[in-house]
Amino acid sequence: MATIELIDVSKTLRDSAKGSTFSIENLNLTIPDGQTMVVLGPSGCGKTTLLKIIAGLIPPDSGEVRYDGVNVNDLTPGQRRLGMVFQNYALYPHFTSKTNVLSYFLFRKKTPELNALAAAKYQRTSELMGVELQYLLDRKPTTLSGGEKQRVALGRCITRDATLFLVDEPFANLDQALREKYRVNLKILLQQFNITTVYVTHDHHEAQILADLVALMDRGTIEQIGTYESIYTYPKNLFVAGFLSLHAGIPPISLLDARSLPDGERFGNVWVGARPDDVEIASVPSDEGVRGIIADRVSFPLKNTTLSVIRVGGHEIHAQTSSGGDHLRRGDEVWLTFKRYYVFDKASGLRLRVDAARRA
Repeated sequence: MATIELIDVSKTLRDSAKGSTFSIENLNLTIPDGQTMVVLGPSGCGKTTLLKIIAGLIPPDSGEVRYDGVNVNDLTPGQRRLGMVFQNYALYPHFTSKTNVLSYFLFRKKTPELNALAAAKYQRTSELMGVELQYLLDRKPTTLSGGEKQRVALGRCITRDATLFLVDEPFANLDQALREKYRVNLKILLQQFNITTVYVTHDHHEAQILADLVALMDRGTIEQIGTYESIYTYPKNLFVAGFLSLHAGIPPISLLDARSLPDGERFGNVWVGARPDDVEIASVPSDEGVRGIIADRVSFPLKNTTLSVIRVGGHEIHAQTSSGGDHLRRGDEVWLTFKRYYVFDKASGLRLRVDAARRA
């Protein structure tokens, strides 16, 4: 296991074909010993570049990568004792899947201790991955589909005697049922062996399942670090509030110009944001409520939830409520109040405060 630190790391990558430049500048990040940090962010934000810098596949232009306080900038990936699963799989094409899974041990001097470790690691890997790996073991990578190659690459990663796992969306090519199974199995493995892990994904659900800590990234910058719940509850800025969600298919936050609220002048020239599950809808006029018109309603029967889209002036507010118990329809006039709302500075996008259990 290891504590990983990136200290003032900068890297500029130029794509001459596209004429574009991407930069990570003065990035600082600590991955605690034995924990799983999920680097979450939109496509192109620098997640995979960050992972490759930690691995030693891309050298930083400046700054340091440290393992347990030791600068490893000059160490090759092979010297860093990594277990890696990247999207290109990197399997040995002339080996069977079983030999690929055990390849870490294949190139080391055979000893009784090493053989015992290899057998134990292989047994545990087989138990965790089950029949989906077992039936692939005698086949070579050239006969495997993309999803099957990913299973073998993941098996090889967790079989290694690694101090650090680096994982880049290993379940992207699997069907939904297998993705759910392997996410849970991987979480069990990481908890049992306390392996320091950096896991890259754009999938919110995956981050909720796997992460001890989330590092939310945008355009080469770490925007916020914390548990999924803490970041969702106390987003640092508008990007974080608008990116992180709890429910697939439901917008994470709605924004209103504060001056459109009752007594809104007391807020100043700021945005007021509310999560869908913090918006209450009433059909009875209220001096404390915000007047709106229902533009649309969508029911999610399995979740016993209805999502309403309410127009307030030139803005749209999304409200998530329990299904049943009301007879609201499209075009109805309603009044909104907020159980919790966020105040953001318009110029910087920074969150100024969170007000809970108060009326807007």
